[in-house]
Amino acid sequence: MEGERGRFWGRYGAAGLLAWDPSRGVLLQHRAEWSDQGGTWGLPGGALHAGEGAIDGALREAHEEAAVPAGQLKPWVMSTFSVGYWSYTTVVAEVLAPFEPQMNDSESIALEWVPVESVSSAPLHPGFEASWPSLRPLLGRQPQLVVDAANVVGSRPDGWWRDRFGAAERLRDRLDALAVAGVAAEAASGLLWSPDILMVVEGRARGVSNSAHVRVVDAPGEGDNEIVDQVAALIAGQAKQDVTVITSDRELAARVEDLGGRVHGAAWLTERIDAVTDR
Repeated sequence: MEGERGRFWGRYGAAGLLAWDPSRGVLLQHRAEWSDQGGTWGLPGGALHAGEGAIDGALREAHEEAAVPAGQLKPWVMSTFSVGYWSYTTVVAEVLAPFEPQMNDSESIALEWVPVESVSSAPLHPGFEASWPSLRPLLGRQPQLVVDAANVVGSRPDGWWRDRFGAAERLRDRLDALAVAGVAAEAASGLLWSPDILMVVEGRARGVSNSAHVRVVDAPGEGDNEIVDQVAALIAGQAKQDVTVITSDRELAARVEDLGGRVHGAAWLTERIDAVTDR
């Protein structure tokens, strides 16, 4: 595709996969000499299909080019570079089970796991070279979203009190959709996070099952105490603390912040859920 600011590959944009293995580094592709910026090192990836999301496209391209097994990866953040009429999205994913890449086509000279500290020493594709300084700090971050279900459900007078269990199920399903679509970062333009989501329920809402992207925890007593316990455990178990609690309860918010967590109100969450589920 051509535009006033350059020529780009892919009518519907493009995406690449930054696969990170904590023990081996990141997977880089030595690009064939005949390709664009041939001889440089970059990420497996390519043009998106019509209607294809960036995560699906990046995983598909990485599998086609390097036999990357999608089931052994956990995508958690997308970083998008856009020139208006075209965009390229880098999908950052953690390797959950080790695998060895294989060259499946003629686009690669080699595929290698490169230690994070050595990446900038290689002759990199100009686009990847420009983005690497902002991508590197994302490695190892594991965003966690802890939702005070009673507070969020209760923030809208939609009759939730007639069926607290059903209201909690609906919130879980909407959170599931949000996890798939991604949550826009606030301080970094172009970032979309796919956080692990934990929803704490209490009282008559207890018993809601987990979904694909949401883990539901039944509070044995007060929901606030369970949320504080869950946040403390999450922060203690993370090298890079990135825990956000969704609640408009000021007392609970203060307890969470004392532990080192972030807090957003119910309106912050419902605004983002509505943007996804009302499309």
